Amino acid sequence: MMKEKYDDLSILCSKITTQFYSTSFSLGIRFLSKEVRPPIFSIYGFVRLADEIVDSFHNYDKRYLLRKFEHDCFEAIEQKISLNPILNSFQRTVNDYAIDHELIRLFLKSMEMDLERSQYDSEAYGQYILGSAQVVGLMCLQVFTGGNKAEYEKLKIPAMKLGSAFQKVNFLRDLKADYESLGRTYFPGVDFDDFSEAEKTKIEHEIESDFNDAREGVLRLPARAKKGVSLAFAYYYRLFEKIKGLNVNVIRNNRVRVSDARKFIIMIRILLTPDSTNHFMLSNYEE
Repeated sequence: MMKEKYDDLSILCSKITTQFYSTSFSLGIRFLSKEVRPPIFSIYGFVRLADEIVDSFHNYDKRYLLRKFEHDCFEAIEQKISLNPILNSFQRTVNDYAIDHELIRLFLKSMEMDLERSQYDSEAYGQYILGSAQVVGLMCLQVFTGGNKAEYEKLKIPAMKLGSAFQKVNFLRDLKADYESLGRTYFPGVDFDDFSEAEKTKIEHEIESDFNDAREGVLRLPARAKKGVSLAFAYYYRLFEKIKGLNVNVIRNNRVRVSDARKFIIMIRILLTPDSTNHFMLSNYEE
């Protein structure tokens, strides 16, 4: 009885962490079916905590903290409990949904790469995208498909492509902050101080391809997941459209965002027609 109460507290901590760091993802999760919201909050809380270690804890030994976090994570999964409520909620999701431990290792390896690299070549960039974004999509997919292996395999590639699209849009949106605050440039061969329109266009074509490959997978998701993922898809695609319409110098000096009014309109359209992701990809909306 008492462990159940602690587990409820742990899920609440993951939920609060998600709401504190990402209003867009929080809203998207609200439109998932009730039974899958807690595990998705748990995955986001875990990912967010690891990301904070490498991005924010500048006056501390990040490498030690990340290694301890990894040790504590797998210990929690094995013991099925942790005094860290974020890890406690995450271990429950991992165990309940049989999430592949290799996905977790790949994610943590990408976080470690942020401690070691400030620039990425093509190989390292691919490894980073796999670990930081694609495997997170696969963790969520294991929850959405509820142990149905055949369904998981059918949707695996689209889930990876969607995670990839989201991450690359984030890279473009956060270009200035990543370079000035963290000293990082993720896109291979791109010099922030000499970032050209041609380079921006090439990256945008890459992202467009990821969205195209992901769209059919979103439409085939189980009903428990479709509205929430469609909403996240539409938000990110609208952000991508804004970035495409801006001069390279604007995104080098500003963090682009979608207005709350536009988010509300997107939310209403997805609620009414969750299969409308194609409509968002074919339309340009004025802010």
